[in-house]
Amino acid sequence: NISAIAESPKKEQLLYVGTDDGLLQVSEDGGGHWRKIDRLPGVPSDAYIARIRASQHDAATVYVAAENHQNGDFKPYLLKSADSGRTWKSIAGDLPERGSTYAIAEDHVDPNLLFAGTEFAAYWSRDGGQHWTRIAGLPTIAVREIAIQKRENDLVLGTFGRGVYIVDDYSPIRTSTAATMTSAATLYPVRDAVLYVPTVPYGMPGKGFQGEMFFTGDNPPYGAVFTYYLKEGLKTLKEKRTEAEQAAEKAGQPIRYPPADQLRAEANEEPPAILLTIASASGTPVRVVTGPVAKGLQRVAWDLRAPAHQLPPNRPRSELDELFGDPLVGPYVVPGEYRVTLSQRVGGVVTELGGPATFKVVMDPQAAHTMADQDARWRFQEKLQALRRDIAGSLELASSTTTRLEAIVKALDATPAAPRALHDQARGVQKRLNAILVAVRGDRSLGARSVPMPVAISERANTISNELNRSLARPTATHEQQYQIAMELFAPERAALRQLVDTDVPAIERELDRLGAPYTPGRIPRDSAALFSSTLARAAAFSIRQ
Repeated sequence: NISAIAESPKKEQLLYVGTDDGLLQVSEDGGGHWRKIDRLPGVPSDAYIARIRASQHDAATVYVAAENHQNGDFKPYLLKSADSGRTWKSIAGDLPERGSTYAIAEDHVDPNLLFAGTEFAAYWSRDGGQHWTRIAGLPTIAVREIAIQKRENDLVLGTFGRGVYIVDDYSPIRTSTAATMTSAATLYPVRDAVLYVPTVPYGMPGKGFQGEMFFTGDNPPYGAVFTYYLKEGLKTLKEKRTEAEQAAEKAGQPIRYPPADQLRAEANEEPPAILLTIASASGTPVRVVTGPVAKGLQRVAWDLRAPAHQLPPNRPRSELDELFGDPLVGPYVVPGEYRVTLSQRVGGVVTELGGPATFKVVMDPQAAHTMADQDARWRFQEKLQALRRDIAGSLELASSTTTRLEAIVKALDATPAAPRALHDQARGVQKRLNAILVAVRGDRSLGARSVPMPVAISERANTISNELNRSLARPTATHEQQYQIAMELFAPERAALRQLVDTDVPAIERELDRLGAPYTPGRIPRDSAALFSSTLARAAAFSIRQ
């Protein structure tokens, strides 16, 4: 039975046919006459011809993948002929001895870049089959078919029972050499990134509320994709110690309990990090993204945005946050030329490892926006981001000051010597702070009851940002007007908050110190000896009065 067939893309009427009993047939006249090949070197005579692949680069070159698992033989059999099947050589190289071969493919740019599918994994070879590297990220499964999407340089792997896997843009492998694979780190060339606003077809991220029965596949990552290679991964001090202890145990050597200084250093260590720093063509830093620190080929995407106006909350984002919350993203950058460098941060010291690699951010060719639109959008969003940063910082400061004032009021209640005027002063500051919060973020007590309220300053600024985050258009006249209103409303509230935080609250805290009140957050504790002497003096005065 015929099990494989291939037609040469370079020479018309050159055909290859393989059968399930180990035979190959070659026709150079479109099937009029056939030449039989009944022996392949090193391959059992009755092996199954799983795949034939005629070269895209040379008319006389052809590849064959054969397997013999039906007879209990799981060796890989990959062969290449450079003379239309007259002579053959094995290109199985250093593939694992156990792993039948089912598929082979040749890169459409580099004839020495090959891909193979086996019983347990997929592999790539940069040197025509002498050495093979396993493709990471796949489950342990038989890879039965390999196809290449030439426009995008995507490798498509068909598995036996586990679906289809796509390796997006494998072109960095083409530039891999023995030198790059032995160097400490390599940053590969970066493909130009297309700037557009990703759609949300189900109204929310992913598949929204469609349920688990609704199947969707992941798209390639949006933005500029950076690929880099680490010969060795970055490890923490604890990981290094653990590996050394495991090696000592395996060698039968004693394992000593680490000294206190070493344990302290491990506990206080900042985890190592890989940093990819993006800058404009003029060298202005635009964004820093972090990447995996494990050894091998790694990939990370930049979403073509500037940094967000504030840090994310110090807690994991919940599912509701992902669906309805502020995504906390910065504005899209403008099209143009950018460059990226690869660095590592170990022990707080940043060391450059590779780059810079230059790439372009280009507009979607179907978009109607001009560069003038993009420049206007960026200039407006820069000042909008500055306003949102000030608002977010003011709200954070007001929130922490609220906590300070709540503690101050409790401390005053616990201080019998505190005069009533100081109580009133603290509560008056609380009321003024609450009024600032209502103006900036809105009245939450009324909002929870769906009572109509004036638009808060933060809501005004956030609405503008949310609308522009879903578009690449220049700001409208309404956006400009609302921004100006927010700026004018926010200025007096910020001044009032500064007066309250810089002057009013510290004045109350100084009185608390003088009265020996319990400690409250935000105060630097007084010298205990001086405080004790002051307390003794007040106690003595109280005794004399008695």
